[in-house]
Amino acid sequence: MSGLVPHIVQYQGSKRILAPQILSHMPFFFERLIEPFAGMAAITIATAKKGRAKEYIINDINGPLVEVLRYAIENPSELVKCYSEVWNEQFSYEGGSVEHYYKIRDEFNKGNQSPANMLYLIARCVKGSVRYGNNGQFNQSPDKRRNGTSPKTLKANVDEISYYLKGRVKFLSMDYREVLENAQHGDIVYMDPPYQGVSYVRDSRYYSAIDFNDFVETIERLNRRGIDFLISYDGKCGDKQYGKDLPKELGLKKVMLNAGLSSQSILLGKREGTYEALYLSKGLQQYANDLESKKEEQYSLFDSAAV
Repeated sequence: MSGLVPHIVQYQGSKRILAPQILSHMPFFFERLIEPFAGMAAITIATAKKGRAKEYIINDINGPLVEVLRYAIENPSELVKCYSEVWNEQFSYEGGSVEHYYKIRDEFNKGNQSPANMLYLIARCVKGSVRYGNNGQFNQSPDKRRNGTSPKTLKANVDEISYYLKGRVKFLSMDYREVLENAQHGDIVYMDPPYQGVSYVRDSRYYSAIDFNDFVETIERLNRRGIDFLISYDGKCGDKQYGKDLPKELGLKKVMLNAGLSSQSILLGKREGTYEALYLSKGLQQYANDLESKKEEQYSLFDSAAV
């Protein structure tokens, strides 16, 4: 198995590349990781690959997406089999692969939201960018330059993910606030909510937006209960910041993670760096301080012994 964090398919907004930086702010081992805005669950997968937690809760309000994750983890062979049937069909479809995509999208929006159909749409759509219209229907266009992840590649990915997580995950599809009400001491919550800049546009990349004030109140409740959490929440590209900061009154520490050069800025000849904000709860701030103190003590003992 490779050293890279495996993923099922390309998915815009995934924190797969940032996972090592995010995990560096978590304890080395803890009871349970909760992802209430899981998407493709990149942080859950990265945490499991490192063996950092005993159990996991994967939640997303997008039910069909959760079913893809459930099958990928609990029954990967069935997912690969069904996906292969849909994927291979595009090459023999009378209207061509693009028309085949629209056929599957139409079936999905009419109710056939099987894991195979959902996964095919993600794998075949533009930049893996899932988008829904105001009517709640999947409306992203196909990427005409590629045919989507091959079944062979998918099998290698889901087999590895299943190896790390099978039998250790609880799958949910409900409002994030309900999920967080069940968080306990010993849990780590990782939140990657819909970004402010793209949640209320006509063609949202997210299935459901969240209210900023409701989100702040939820964080306040987690603080009062002493639940440890991390939040990915917007960031900046060059001099442009996306979204407003979370209130200072929450007592969170804001860390900027280097997400590399912006592909859009490169196209414009600017080569601007992209940084994503990560907020740490008070408990995780204290954990980092304690860890730093232990390192300083070790250095001090080493220096004393060397004298």
